[in-house]
Amino acid sequence: MGFYSERVLPRIITKTCGMPAMDKLRRATCEPLSGHVVEIGFGSGFNVGQYPDSVRRVSAIEPSDGGWALAHDRVASSSIPIDRAGLDGQRLPFDDDTFDSALSTFTLCTIPDLASALAELRRVVRPGGVFAFLEHGTAPDDGVRRWQRRLEPVQKKLGGGCHLTRDIPSTIADAGWDITTVDAFYAKASPKPFGAFVIGAASNP
Repeated sequence: MGFYSERVLPRIITKTCGMPAMDKLRRATCEPLSGHVVEIGFGSGFNVGQYPDSVRRVSAIEPSDGGWALAHDRVASSSIPIDRAGLDGQRLPFDDDTFDSALSTFTLCTIPDLASALAELRRVVRPGGVFAFLEHGTAPDDGVRRWQRRLEPVQKKLGGGCHLTRDIPSTIADAGWDITTVDAFYAKASPKPFGAFVIGAASNP
């Protein structure tokens, strides 16, 4: 990783995704989780403190040393054991059916081969296990989607490959997950092209 990706970008993400107003959304996203959780795109650890009591361990997937370093104090203060268990969501270093649940928050927009990552999550989460997600993606309105298409090339360069136009629920369903709940909305504190959020959960059939 270059200087920008390793030193600058994690701090930008910390500022944009770590606002206290996000805590309520993160807590709601984490509600369905239980048991041993694999969290892809752990970042600076802003979901720490939002996991329900039913979670007993978190295995974090985080490619950025800078992001993991920024998470240090949160991980150290967690009552739930958290370990950095991998670097790449597209190639998870675990046996089949290792986990009870999976979690992604503001990560699916950046993974280059999203279909592979979602297939890997299905492989390592046991049948009947839950995948909880909070993401941004394609907007419900034509006018906003036009702006997303215009802005996406710049966003990908500055945001570490972040896409604005991915249809996250459809892509999750196409990977074989059964969507159980989903809610799409605009975040109040963000311009609409960047704030078309989706929160939901899916089951591994």
